[in-house]
Amino acid sequence: MAVIQQRICSSGVVKLSLGFIALSIAAYIVGPPLYWHFLGGSAPTSLSSSSSLSFSSTSTNCPPCSCNCNSSPLITIPDDCSKHDPGVSEDTEKNFAELLAEELKLRETEAAENQKRADMALLEAKKITSQYQKEADKCNSGMETCEEAREKAEAALVSQKKLTAVWEQRARQKGWKDGVARTAAHLPENVQSV
Repeated sequence: MAVIQQRICSSGVVKLSLGFIALSIAAYIVGPPLYWHFLGGSAPTSLSSSSSLSFSSTSTNCPPCSCNCNSSPLITIPDDCSKHDPGVSEDTEKNFAELLAEELKLRETEAAENQKRADMALLEAKKITSQYQKEADKCNSGMETCEEAREKAEAALVSQKKLTAVWEQRARQKGWKDGVARTAAHLPENVQSV
């Protein structure tokens, strides 16, 4: 039992310590603005116009600050330091010119590479087109050859039909009959004798 009470006691102490720390942080953050608000709205002066620190007492009879600290920055840098020094100005102009020249060279190199790639792609496309054209020409010549062969075969068939008709007519004149020839064609000895 004593161990359990000791744990409760130690956790209670930890909670109380954390609560006190939280309140202290809140007071540290919120305290000064509230203090100056209730004091009369005057803010403490931290920097004077001559950039030296001046600490004033917290009395209410302090005259208001006449400087406008928000309009001027604490550290001022001249806008054009290089214009006063001709050596620096020439160096920056040279560096700028060198940078521009280098940028132009890089862009020219990139444009040349892009042009080279485009030329290579164009040559490849021309080569493939030429191959397809050759294949198409072969196909067309093959079709023409086939068409010519078909026409010749058709002409030969027509002439063969005419020749067959002439021989059939002569055979009929000599007494050949259509039915007799067909039955005789099935017999092997009649075929050899004809």
